[in-house]
Amino acid sequence: MFELARLRKMPIAVEAVRRIDELFAIEREINGLTADERLQVRRARSKPLVEELERWLSVERRKLSSKNPLAKAIDYSLKRRNQFTRFLDDGRICTTNYAAERAVRGIAVGRRNWTFCGSDAGGHRAAVMYTLIETAKLCDIDPKAWLADVRSALPSSVIPP
Repeated sequence: MFELARLRKMPIAVEAVRRIDELFAIEREINGLTADERLQVRRARSKPLVEELERWLSVERRKLSSKNPLAKAIDYSLKRRNQFTRFLDDGRICTTNYAAERAVRGIAVGRRNWTFCGSDAGGHRAAVMYTLIETAKLCDIDPKAWLADVRSALPSSVIPP
């Protein structure tokens, strides 16, 4: 939708992006509040905007051919309504994936080095480890201490010398 608005200057896409920007403006205002406070604001201010956006998109979609790229973008949004609006039900959920992108930045920087994990199985093990480490960080758990604790709890037959 953003690319259609920016590159093709489609009026419907431009309006959709403007409406989405209103939601992000609210998110910027409530950044730093507790999850409960964010949830209250989202229910009071964001939910009506989301509901109106969905109604508007449904009306505009009916005006477009199914082969139109904007129709495909609208269909994608409407079919995934539950995923896109989950933030309205949980104040802990972030509306962007910036935190996830920051978490994997180190992995992306070293990607070339990790293409040589030795095997596909080695690559899968590395992916599991990165997932565990980043999840621990997101939960405010020291990954080194957590991994040491897990390792000490495993039977010695599982951990090679």
